Parts: sequence; C-alpha cells; structure tokens
Amino acid sequence: MKFFFHTTLIAPLISFLKQGLSPEKLALSIAFGVAFGIFPVIGVTTLLCTLAVLVIRLNMPATQLINYFVTPLQLILLIPFVRLGEFLFNEPTLPLNVLQILGMIRSDLFGAVNFLWWTTLHAIVAWMFIGPVLIGILYYILVPIFTHLSQQIAEE
Repeated sequence: MKFFFHTTLIAPLISFLKQGLSPEKLALSIAFGVAFGIFPVIGVTTLLCTLAVLVIRLNMPATQLINYFVTPLQLILLIPFVRLGEFLFNEPTLPLNVLQILGMIRSDLFGAVNFLWWTTLHAIVAWMFIGPVLIGILYYILVPIFTHLSQQIAEE
C-alpha cells in the first residue's frame, strides 16, 4: 500500500516541483482538487476541476490527480453533505444511503435527478460553506511543506 501511494501520488507531486511548478501553485492545485473532488454531485468533479484550472491557471495534472484520488472521499462525504443541507434548510431527513443513491443513478439517471433535485441543491449549498474554507486550510498547510520540499530538491 505504501508503494502504491508513493508511486501514484507522492512521486508525481514531487516531480511537479522538480519540473519547476511553484510550491504555491502546487498547493493551490491540490487544494482545489480536493475541494472540487468532494463536490456532492457524482460525475461533475472532473469538469469543475477543469474549469478551476482554466480560470485560476492551476496545474491540470496535479489538480486532476488529486480529484481522482479523493473520489472515495466524495462518496463517503455525500451523505454528510446531504444531512448538512437538510439541516441548513430545515428539511426532513431523506432515508437514503450512498449505495441506494448510486443504484438510483445507475438504473434511472433522470428519475434519480428528479427525485434528488432539492436534496442535491441543499448538499451543494452545504458544500459551498465547507469548500472555500477547505481550500484555504489546505493551501496554508501545503505551501510550507512544498516550499521545504522544493528547497531540498534545489539542494540535490
């Protein structure tokens, strides 16, 4: 498992620094990749990350790498975002779990969208409170780490 994470996540991130990507740009790319990667709408995170890359001029490979890595986290956080949205809008709890939602999407995409429309909008609003804060926190945690790594690479 350690080898998997090193070869598929850590080594590529280090290679971005070796190729001249600034620690700030890498940290921002990762922060947006995580935040948009956990967006509570299945199937749109790649598009959101691409838009962020184009608008903010982030690093596409780094952002998408992180986006794909956090896909399990997106599924884990789907129901918490739904519950937070229900709380924010004082809605009754929808008795669904992630597997049921995925099953609905697989069997009848348009029916699932119709049934989950308001629930999804409420989850997106909940994400809108958390996403920007998460980006800020991750950015300020990652910049010093990548700055240190970048200095070590320069000394090699």
